[in-house]
Amino acid sequence: MTASRFTRLRISFLIAGFAIAAAASPGAAQAQQQQATPSSGPEGGIVVIGEGSISAAPDYAEVNGGVTTRAKSVKEATDANSKLMAAITSALQDAGIAAKDIQTSRFSIQPVYTPADPHNESKLAGYSVSNQVNVTIRDIGKAGDILDRLATAGVTNVGNIEFLHSDPSKLLDQARAAAVADAKRKAEIYAKASGIALGRVVWITEDAGLASPMPMMARMAAGAPMSPVPISVGEDALHVRITVGFAIAN
Repeated sequence: MTASRFTRLRISFLIAGFAIAAAASPGAAQAQQQQATPSSGPEGGIVVIGEGSISAAPDYAEVNGGVTTRAKSVKEATDANSKLMAAITSALQDAGIAAKDIQTSRFSIQPVYTPADPHNESKLAGYSVSNQVNVTIRDIGKAGDILDRLATAGVTNVGNIEFLHSDPSKLLDQARAAAVADAKRKAEIYAKASGIALGRVVWITEDAGLASPMPMMARMAAGAPMSPVPISVGEDALHVRITVGFAIAN
């Protein structure tokens, strides 16, 4: 058998093999054809972007704060820290904060070393104990008073203060309804201008990056004067953007 004849036979076998595979899987070609067909929207339909917004004031706040103490021994640092934290917890409860709304977020014990220099190695100088709590303020109008009480009780560091919504989904649903109405309005304008009849909604997608409300945040520097703290809550704007595909009525 010559080399050219062998090559022809080999090509014939390969073609036959592909034919057999296609016959065994009749849906393969159809699946490939469907995959190649774009599915970005209904053929001959109208695709528009709808937007909806709603403004609402936050109804509760969260603040993170605590104390850091240092001493030569773990016991001394822990005892000093516990004493301060007891005063802070008592001040919070006196302000009407429930025990369930005071949660330890971090507790750590770290060794403290003297700075090293070319002539001496660093040595253990003592220990640092840090206790941080998250505080939920249900009555947002008391946020300023509670921050003042924390400072008076001996808090040494206060983190970000966040103003939040207890039910953001309910607010977002109102924005979603407004976005659908906006999309329908736009589609009707396009249909009327084009002299066609608008059909039913075929699909809707939501831009997930815009669907979550961003918490309002304020940051307080450690050691800053805390008496009387003015707190302006303001309002959050919750925004929803959707893409809607409409069919054309026959």
